[in-house]
Amino acid sequence: MKIAVITGASSGMGREAAVQISDRFGGLEELWLIARRKERLEELEGRLTAGIRCFALDVTCREDRERLKEALEREKPEVKILVNSAGFGKIGNVGETDEETECAMVRLNCEALCAMTHLVLPYMSPNSRIFQFASSAAFLPQPKFAIYAATKSFVLSYSRALGRELKDREIYVTAVCPGPVDTEFFDIAETTAEIPLYKKLVMANPRKVVRKALRDGYMGKSVSVYGATMNAFRALCKVIPHEILLGILKTD
Repeated sequence: MKIAVITGASSGMGREAAVQISDRFGGLEELWLIARRKERLEELEGRLTAGIRCFALDVTCREDRERLKEALEREKPEVKILVNSAGFGKIGNVGETDEETECAMVRLNCEALCAMTHLVLPYMSPNSRIFQFASSAAFLPQPKFAIYAATKSFVLSYSRALGRELKDREIYVTAVCPGPVDTEFFDIAETTAEIPLYKKLVMANPRKVVRKALRDGYMGKSVSVYGATMNAFRALCKVIPHEILLGILKTD
């Protein structure tokens, strides 16, 4: 049985990935959708061309991940696509949000992503794809978004190294690095502070971001960046010292 495994599938780009993967890859028999909100996952029943199996679990919880591990061991599917989309961020200076929230970003954005990759990887076959959702925040430290940006730098570095490790197995890894995307992500992020105006002005459509990510992944690209603005930002971060860019971004 050929399947795709998608975390963060209840909303945002994870949900969009489920829709587009179902439409574009007819050889998949099932999509294994993972998120905490079971009712949101079940809303996709009958709306996708592939069958779905819903796993209402918290990927940061080892006991919850055991349920997925048991299903993999029992079914022994051939995983053709892994999408690690689960993640969140909070805006604000370090110390302004509570310690648990700050550490939770690291657990979900980094630790859970590594755990899910480790769990699924033994079931992936040649010519499979892994999509790790990072962010353009990975390209430059982000004052008022310090922990989130640091976690996404981790995802980018990890993904590129992982792709090199898996090259001989013909498993291709793409770090997806969009700028701000018009999803529920910012509803959560703005509970502590408002995002800067310049980020609101470059908000991208999640459908377009995911479409490009899937295309880039199947072209074998290690990094997918949507839009001219974010590609220019990535180029600037490579050639201009970060201290200069941080001085420009400073808002206080």
